[in-house]
Amino acid sequence: MRLLVAISHHGLGHLAQAAPVLDALYAERPDIEFLVWSGVASKHLRARIHAPFQHRFEPADVGLVMHDALRVDVAASREAYLEFHRDWAVRVKREAEWLSALGCSAVLSDVACLPLAAAAHAGIPGFGLCSLNWVDIASAYLAEQPDMARVLEEMAAAYRSARTFLRVTPAMPMDWLENTEAVPPIAARGVGCGTALRTRLGMAPEERLLLIGFGGIAYRATLPALPNVRWLVPNDWLDGQPLTHSNPCDLRTSRTDLVPFSDTGLNFLDQLASCDALVTKVGYGSFVEAAAVGIPVLYLDRPDWPESPVLARWLMAHTPAAGIDAATLFDPAIAAHLTALWAARPMPRTATAGAEHAAKRVLECLL
Repeated sequence: MRLLVAISHHGLGHLAQAAPVLDALYAERPDIEFLVWSGVASKHLRARIHAPFQHRFEPADVGLVMHDALRVDVAASREAYLEFHRDWAVRVKREAEWLSALGCSAVLSDVACLPLAAAAHAGIPGFGLCSLNWVDIASAYLAEQPDMARVLEEMAAAYRSARTFLRVTPAMPMDWLENTEAVPPIAARGVGCGTALRTRLGMAPEERLLLIGFGGIAYRATLPALPNVRWLVPNDWLDGQPLTHSNPCDLRTSRTDLVPFSDTGLNFLDQLASCDALVTKVGYGSFVEAAAVGIPVLYLDRPDWPESPVLARWLMAHTPAAGIDAATLFDPAIAAHLTALWAARPMPRTATAGAEHAAKRVLECLL
């Protein structure tokens, strides 16, 4: 059995959902051959997907074009969609022929439309898998833009063509899709190594460790120096470039409270399980992975992002959490928000059986 797996490259949240499902499928059926179609770099795929796979390194969809992790570039997103959907029928036919030539048995997409449309054209099963869909997301920013109505309808038709759309909890409503099926939360769990990590970093017993990350989408900020706090930050936040015109110094030498990910000796999930809080943006992967290991979350709210209300409600019901605006992230006053999170009563760790559930449903449909 050969399975094409399409993974959106809009950050790393789609990979965080898809990877555990691939691993669960491989555990049940090690004879499955996986071909991953994604604009996500192979190094990121292999850090998350433990099953063997081949990689077609090419975007399977558009997602949205971003100014940074929080701001959508509407004009560039519109142009990207119009270009991607140029001669759509011809492109769908070409990809369908490619699937047939490879002998693919099915397509699993998180959550690109083109592979699902190609699967339907090729007469093989297509499965959607995600907490969102790009019709609802893109419509929030582009529905009124010229020439986008046709594009959005082509995307909607692709989702409707799937045998089933596995709607991963917590998910957007998607009431217009009649082929959805609820799936429990999906998240890979890290291993807590807090004592060893603190020893490695030479931390005092009273020091706290904060992990900051924005799901693989670029975002840089001048973080405040807080008493008894170390920040774990992406490596490129410490590349020696000035974060502001008034701060041209090399942060590796001037800010000993900023620790790059690479200095920990741990992968991202184990860093997350070993820290005292996560600072992030609204996003499925970060939220569910933190709740799965009982880590408090301070998140930058995204009022314009359609998924935000659903994810924020779910997060606050599963781990101590609070939303802040971007200005607060740069202000020492952020310490008060963190103190409140650490004073909150811990919650039971969230069960994350969605990967096994999704894998079972895909195999049931195929076998």
